[in-house]
Formats: sequence, structure tokens, C-alpha cells
Amino acid sequence: MSKSGISIPTETIGSIPRPDYLLNAMQQFGAGNLTAAELKATMDKATLETIRRLEEIGSPVITDGEQSKPSFVTYAIDGSKSIVPGGVTIPFADGHTRQLPSASGKFAYTHFASEFLLEAKKLTSCPIKQAVISPSAMALLYPSSGIPNYTRDQFIADVIDQSVLDIRKCLDGGASSVQIDCTELRLALKLDPSGSVLREFVDLINKVLEKFTPAQRALIGIHTCPGADQDATHSLDVDYAELIPTLFKINAGRFYMELAAEIDRERVLSIISSHLRENCKVFLGVIDVNDPRVETPEEVRDRVLEIARHIPVDRFGTCDDCGFSPFADDKSTSRETAFAKIRARIQGTKLACDMLGL
Repeated sequence: MSKSGISIPTETIGSIPRPDYLLNAMQQFGAGNLTAAELKATMDKATLETIRRLEEIGSPVITDGEQSKPSFVTYAIDGSKSIVPGGVTIPFADGHTRQLPSASGKFAYTHFASEFLLEAKKLTSCPIKQAVISPSAMALLYPSSGIPNYTRDQFIADVIDQSVLDIRKCLDGGASSVQIDCTELRLALKLDPSGSVLREFVDLINKVLEKFTPAQRALIGIHTCPGADQDATHSLDVDYAELIPTLFKINAGRFYMELAAEIDRERVLSIISSHLRENCKVFLGVIDVNDPRVETPEEVRDRVLEIARHIPVDRFGTCDDCGFSPFADDKSTSRETAFAKIRARIQGTKLACDMLGL
């Protein structure tokens, strides 16, 4: 416990770059040269190594690093017979793209995030945060051409049901908190500058959250960022000021927000401070995951002190801007660099607490 009884919490967002041996095993499995049991054994090994590294670094909250997920988006529909290629294409600032799959029939999850949580709980006694995909991301899978005998309204109703179940299974499974990954929120303003799509997304997320009690919603957080893939973003050029007021209309108890990569952090913090609801805590990024340079603990300390000039210390925590490898095949950040950045975040947050007398 800190001297004041208050401390600044710090958490990893989620994904950690997969080791080369796991990426190779995934490729071999895809080529039919590895059995499912052999792939799972390799994933289990990588998950154990990831958790042990986070424990050694001193991370107060653990994730499994998403070592077993094909991506933060598609884990829930991996292997589904009602999902086909050819969905929405997302362009990134460096010119590369990611294409989502598309629904072709009745929507249902094939996997729930609690599966990863329960495996991780066997490996650590530390609190575990579990990330889940947002219903608004899943909403993007409905094709513009429609699906015969399956309306968009029916599809959205199924998305809500499955999203609620995904979150509830994690809470029931003992997650210390559940983080809903919503990287599409800022992107929505790029796709539709009028804000109509963003408002639809927020309404959809709130329809999921209304299924939970206030005590449960206090443990559910929203992660937003402008994307992080191959050291590039998809919507950093969208003014944060256009997102933040609507973002805080989501009835969650926590928000995990990218900040370190912003050019004018003071401006962003001022906007956050003026819109943050009284009963919410915001975790702000002090590590730029798209920058290959490892921040020093002193740099992180100064970023935390910058936040403290705008937001009371009992209302915020620190995090990374995004996951380090949201898509399994992203090797732009090395595994060692990711762990070094996490260590700097933890140490820098502690330095700031000391300077603040916490």
C-alpha cells in the first residue's frame, strides 16, 4: 500500500509478440504439417513463457499475451462455417491493409475469451485481465449485400447475445476485469465523418452493457486506439476531440485510451478531463507501441506527471497505447522490445507515484 493509501494502477493492454517457434507452428498447422494437439502444446508453452515474463517484470495485472489468438478480432469466429473471406478492408497509414471476414449465415461465436482466461488461471495466481472483441467490430461483418433470410437486425441481435455471453463467461471465470477492444471507434469517424456510424457503435455497445449490473460494469473497460499493426495506425489522423465526447457516453466503468503517440497530449488530456464521468477510471497510454525505441522509466514518469496535472490521481491508471501484436503474424515489434517497454511503464509509473508522494 502507498503512503497515501492511493496508488496509480498500471496494466498491459493485451497482445505480446509471439515467439518465432509459435509463428512457425501456426504456419505448419495451416499447411497441414502439424496436428491440432501439437499446435496447442506450442501455444501453451508460449503462454506460460509470456505469463512468467510478465510476473518477473512485476506486472500487477497479467494477460496471456493473446498467444493462442489468431487475432484480437477473429478469435471468436475462428473455424466458423458461417464466415467467409472478403469483408471490410481497413487501410493503414503505411499503405498496407487488413481485410475482415464476412458473415454468410447465422452468427454465433465458435470460441469465447473465457477459454483463454481459464487456461491462464492455471498458470498464475496474479489477477488476470481478459480482452474480448467488441460487438461493434463484429457488426462490421454483415455484408452490404445482405444475407438471404437473415436480416441485419437479426444479425445484430445475435451479435449482442454473443457479446454479452463472451463478457459474462469471463466475469464468471474470475477475470479481474474485462476489456472490450474497440479500435474501430476512431476509425468510424474516418469512414463516416458525420459521426453517425460512431453513434451506432456506441449504442450497440451500450445495449450489451445494459445486460450487466453496475458492479459488473465497474469491471468492464473500453479500449480505444487508432490501430497498431506493423508499426502503423489506421486513424491517428482523426482528431481525438471528435471521438472523446461520444466515447464517454459508453456506460463502462473503465476506459483504456491511447495517448503516448498523440502530438498534443496536453490538449487531449484537457478534453478527457472535461468529459470523464465521475464514476469512471481512465487508463492512459504512456508507451507508444508503434515506436521501436524503448522509452526510459524517466520519460514514462514525466508522461504520468503530465496526466496528473489534468486528472486526479485516484481517477487514472497507465497502460500501453495498444497491444504490441494484435494480429498474430505482426513481427514489427520484437518480443524483447515489448517486454522492455512494459518494464519501463511499470518502473516509470512507480517513479511518478514516488514524486507525487503516493
